[in-house]
Amino acid sequence: MKALACELPYKNGIPLSRFSIQEIRQEVIASGIVAQISGTTLWRWLNADAIRPWQYRSWIFPRDPEFKDKAGRVLDLYEGFWEGKPLGKSDYVLSADEKTSIQARIRRHPTLAPLPQNPMKIEHEYIRGGSLAYLAAWDIRQAKIFGRLESKNGIKPFGRLVEQVMNQEPYRSASRVFWIVDNCSSHRGQPAISRLKETWPNAEMVHLPIHASWLNQIEIYFSIVQRKVLTPQDFESLAEVEDRLLKFQDRYDKIATPFEWKYTRKDLEKTLQKLSYQSMSERKAA
Repeated sequence: MKALACELPYKNGIPLSRFSIQEIRQEVIASGIVAQISGTTLWRWLNADAIRPWQYRSWIFPRDPEFKDKAGRVLDLYEGFWEGKPLGKSDYVLSADEKTSIQARIRRHPTLAPLPQNPMKIEHEYIRGGSLAYLAAWDIRQAKIFGRLESKNGIKPFGRLVEQVMNQEPYRSASRVFWIVDNCSSHRGQPAISRLKETWPNAEMVHLPIHASWLNQIEIYFSIVQRKVLTPQDFESLAEVEDRLLKFQDRYDKIATPFEWKYTRKDLEKTLQKLSYQSMSERKAA
C-alpha cells in the first residue's frame, strides 16, 4: 500500500494527477491487495512514514553548470570568507534585488477595521492605480537596509540604488563591498560586473546561480515586507505605497538584527547529493 501511494497514479494507468486517501483505499481493494480496509487505518500506516501523496510542492532542478561553485562563494561570504580567507573589518557584504510590480490596489469600498468576533474586511473589487518597483540592499553583517522606489526596474534604477549606498560611509571608503545579486537583466553577467567595477573600484559583484534566489538574504527582507506592508494590498494611491514602504523601511532599520543564516557549504553538498540521487532514480525508472 505504501508502494502504491508513492507511485504517480497516471503511470499506472489511473487517470489522476495525485492520490487522496479514499482513492488509494479504492485502488488497493480493486487490485486485490486487501479485501477491505478503512481509510483511518490506511491513513495511520501512511502517516507513520509521513507519506502524503495528496500534497505537492513545486521545485526546479539546478541547471547552472557552475551551480556548486557560484552558490559556494555566496555561502562563504555569509560565513565571513572570500576565496578561502577571512573577511576584514573593512569588508562589507550586501545582498540586493528588486521586488517588482507592487500595485496600488484602490478598493471600491473602504476597508473595515476589526471588531470583536469579526476580522478586518477588505473589499474584493479594486481599481488599479499603477505599480512600482522596490529596489533594496541588505548589509548582512551590519543589519542595515537601503531601498528606493522606482517606476520600473532596469540597469539605471539599479545603478541609482548602488550609488545611494556607495556614496555613504562606511561603503565609500571600504576595502571591499561585495554585492550579491541574481541574474536579472538589471545586473546580469560580465557587463554588469564591469559597470560596477568601473564606477566603484572597491565593489565586487557576486552572481548567484540561475534559479537560486532562495540563497539571497534580501529575499527574507522582501518576505517580511510582503507580510507586514503589502498584505492585504489596500492603498489609496501609488504615493501611499511609496510612503508606507519607505516608512516601514526606516522602522525596520531601527530594530533589525542580522538574519540567523544556517545553510552552509556542507548543507549545499547534501542538497546536491540528494538531487543527484533523485535524478538518477528517475532516469532508471524511465
